[in-house]
Amino acid sequence: MGEEEQPTLEAGSPVVDEEHVQVPFPVLQGECVEHVGRVEGAVIALSSYRLHIKLKDNVINVPLQLIESVECRDLVQLHLTCKDCKVIRCHFRSSEQAQDWLRRLNSVVRPPARLDELFAFAFHSCSATLPAERDLHEEICHAGEHVRGRFKGEVQRMGFSNHSAWRISDINNNFRLCATYPEQLLVPSWVTDKELENVASFRSWKRIPAVVYRHQSTGAVIGRCGQPEVSWWGWRNADDEHLVQSITKACTMDPAGFSFLFLTFYCLYCTDPVITNGNEEAEPPMTPSQKLLILDARSYAAAVANRAKGGGCECPEYYPNCEVMFMGMANIHSIRRSFQCLRALCAQVPDPANWLSALEGTKWLQHLSLLLKASLLVVNAVDRDRRPVLVHCSDGWDRTPQIVALAKLQLDPYYRTMEGFQVLVEMEWLDFGHKFADRCGHGENAEDVNERCPVFLQWLDCVHQLQRQFPCSFEFNEAFLVKLVQHTYSCLFGTFLCNSGKEREERGVLENTCSVWSLLQPANRAFHNILYSPHSETVLHPVCHVRNLMLWSAVYLPNSAPSTPCEESGASYGSPLVSPEDTPPGRHKVIQKQCVRLVEENMPRCQNENYDSKPWLFHQILISELLKLYECELVFFHLFPFPLCRNCGNMFCASCCDQKAVVASQQLYEHNRMCQACYGHLRPSAVPSALPPADLELEKPITASSN
Repeated sequence: MGEEEQPTLEAGSPVVDEEHVQVPFPVLQGECVEHVGRVEGAVIALSSYRLHIKLKDNVINVPLQLIESVECRDLVQLHLTCKDCKVIRCHFRSSEQAQDWLRRLNSVVRPPARLDELFAFAFHSCSATLPAERDLHEEICHAGEHVRGRFKGEVQRMGFSNHSAWRISDINNNFRLCATYPEQLLVPSWVTDKELENVASFRSWKRIPAVVYRHQSTGAVIGRCGQPEVSWWGWRNADDEHLVQSITKACTMDPAGFSFLFLTFYCLYCTDPVITNGNEEAEPPMTPSQKLLILDARSYAAAVANRAKGGGCECPEYYPNCEVMFMGMANIHSIRRSFQCLRALCAQVPDPANWLSALEGTKWLQHLSLLLKASLLVVNAVDRDRRPVLVHCSDGWDRTPQIVALAKLQLDPYYRTMEGFQVLVEMEWLDFGHKFADRCGHGENAEDVNERCPVFLQWLDCVHQLQRQFPCSFEFNEAFLVKLVQHTYSCLFGTFLCNSGKEREERGVLENTCSVWSLLQPANRAFHNILYSPHSETVLHPVCHVRNLMLWSAVYLPNSAPSTPCEESGASYGSPLVSPEDTPPGRHKVIQKQCVRLVEENMPRCQNENYDSKPWLFHQILISELLKLYECELVFFHLFPFPLCRNCGNMFCASCCDQKAVVASQQLYEHNRMCQACYGHLRPSAVPSALPPADLELEKPITASSN
């Protein structure tokens, strides 16, 4: 289903500020254009869904719910601050016109008074008249059935149903136990529903420890929950302690875990001795640590401070055979301040001279690094140490899904496919009650800015960092994530509405809105990663240091990244290797097909030589092959460091950049590669005769010349 359609329903003609001004874009189903006018060098239009500004050589398309605030500066300039870090400046011809548009925008840039005021409901009601779109929507988001079907499919895929240590509990049927949890939960088989009810009274918001992932090789599991309500009085709950211990016991009963224990026993007592440094001794085997790791995303000081509010953390004396570790991750208020500093930095014009130090001052990359370290800790515990992990923060719906979802993404290649990523987002973020309405600010009367925080955006940024470090491990590309960021806030789809599955069911969101996955479906080739190899590394171990992370320029600095002619069409994404304006007709499509073929041919090399850990090396081989395909003088974008003309700095194909000459102006006195145009000016015969070869040698610097 495409995002742009011809209008089928109109609610009246728009208010036009000047004559002969037309609506500059095709409207969506159910979209009504309300105002059309002119600004300096552009046409501006306001509809029930978006603000559209058409410039001579660019288009700015902003959904209204993506705009956080609008303010007037310098009398004739409007500043639009967006929730995804963009800042838009709009210059008007007069202060009166600026005030008119300020009033119009402020009347629509606000949280809805009723949920059905959001455009997602109007878009669905009009789209449902088209049979093809209605069938697609029902297939992806049929109310209720897709939740249970997905959950049971995951239970079977991860092997929970292969033995009797685990069971599916229906204690939360109709959300009667916990309003922010899914209706079905995975727990140890011998833990009764009565015990779960007692545990719910001890956990924050009744978010009991529930298992969400099982490692199919080790049998270790990942669970999530809310903080225990210990308070200053040091309360404890016997059923909660029993449930946590039961998770560890169930892992030891797991066939995978049992087979490993048998292997360890065999290595200890049944192996022949070996000679090490002249001494006869048994080969030291790997011994599993059966201690359950309780990963608290907060700092120890924050956990203790929460006891004043009735919360707290697990006391090691009450939870034997458990290890509690604090990660010191920032809360939503610190993340919000960091994001606001990042947005202010990216909005500065021109770029500040101290850009890198200013970026460090925002602490955004530091927060990403800490989140990646926490997820890697979970990955190593489950995969390497073969021990179960229980993750929680304060309430269990912000930092907890960040860590758990990121760890599952690193552990399981299935979640790195387009289908698996949809399942991951639906289960860890939507089913377990991340407060999208409050965090994104599009809930009913969601005026409290202290509840807003780009938690999901921060997690997507971490996914992008993984994509950069492991370019062959993800089926989807960067454009997939960029589009997901936009529609987290756009309210074009109903996927990210409300704060929990219970609210979405009560408000009829599943039946009355479309799903974002209808756009980001696997059949949409625009979001496929051509470097994807299904046989790449099974478990990802990223480098988490701040110096290895990069600012996500496609989201935070979109003007600095290559853009497509029509951003909303969904027809093409990413940056081509060759500028479309310089490409002969039909030539680029042929090269794209050859590019895919080259990728497929090079995949075995990527697997055998482990290029996935060195993406630049794989890119170098791929692009060097691609450049040989061109036989005309085409200028490439500067995506890779070769082959460059050492005079003009542009990248050319191999046949058009095969000349060599001296570039005296850059102190390159050896014969350097250059394009045909520069060679015509700098060929050896064109070197000034007033400077003989002997003098050229004298002009060389004492140190070695740069390459």
